Amino acid sequence: MSYTQHRSTSPEVSVIVPVYNEEAGLDALFARLYPALDALDATYEVIFINDGSRDKSAAILAQQFRARPDTTRVVLLNGNYGQHMAILAGFEQSRGAIVLTLDADLQNPPEEIGKLVHKMREGYDYVGSVRRERQDTLWRRKASRAMNRLRERITHIQMTDQGCMLRAYSRQIIDTINRCGEVNTFIPALAYTFAQNPIEVEVAHEERFAGESKYSLYSLIRLNFDLVTGFSVVPLQWLSFIGVILSMGSAGLFLLLVIRRFVIGAEVQGVFTLFAITFFMLGVIIFALGLLGEYIGRIYQQVRARPRYLVQAVLEPREGDLMQPVKSPSSSAVHTDRITQGNPQP
Repeated sequence: MSYTQHRSTSPEVSVIVPVYNEEAGLDALFARLYPALDALDATYEVIFINDGSRDKSAAILAQQFRARPDTTRVVLLNGNYGQHMAILAGFEQSRGAIVLTLDADLQNPPEEIGKLVHKMREGYDYVGSVRRERQDTLWRRKASRAMNRLRERITHIQMTDQGCMLRAYSRQIIDTINRCGEVNTFIPALAYTFAQNPIEVEVAHEERFAGESKYSLYSLIRLNFDLVTGFSVVPLQWLSFIGVILSMGSAGLFLLLVIRRFVIGAEVQGVFTLFAITFFMLGVIIFALGLLGEYIGRIYQQVRARPRYLVQAVLEPREGDLMQPVKSPSSSAVHTDRITQGNPQP
């Protein structure tokens, strides 16, 4: 379907907003997001994905759907599956020719959406964003910059700021992502591999309006492991190379010790050096097992072919009854009619 044909039957812009325990900031998000979209001179829809929130986020989203049923849709997941799975659920529900992702914490101002839409209208199929004057702690900025450099060296995916979720994608890229069956993936990197004409723009960055970051140190490390192992086998190649070097070094050390044995005789002065070398090699072996386990674990998750997430209900308008929740078919999700406030249970 062409871009022009798609516009005639669907909204031009879809905005995907994953929500997890954001009750304190949702009203402020609504107050800024809808006016920013109204100013676009475009038809649009906003799809909120409640990712198993344990607070009143689901109830607040339901109220917003009642207030703006013409432009609002709410997807209620039955548990917490993580930000990227929530976004994938939104992608499957989206209908727009231009699809944007936006965090609910207002660190990326909704007023910047127009800048990305303008670039998409110029003919780009992927618009990434780079946070200007990041309002994060120093260690988060330094760690993010280091991971960006490491990721680019390993995967050859060129994203200046991989942690910024304010991005825009063409319908073709979204449809391609929806056809992928990966259990774990990093959406911005996956989309970049499908893009033919990508570009990046600078966007403003603000302090979190309310709440705290949902990404712990472990979550960030876990996310980067998914990114590296999901898009490259370079770590395995590096590991093989290190193994070759250590093997050659071990063989050389063995020959040296044999020669010293015949030339100098028995000695025990180097025993602690041998201990140090042994411990170093054991560390490399343990790291190698962990890295291999990471790849094998991804294979294990993939072959089980379980649903990536479960959708409990979808709130969306229906002709003749805008206020009634309706079920929406999905190839990778199970839908029910039941709607609860707070934390939906399966």
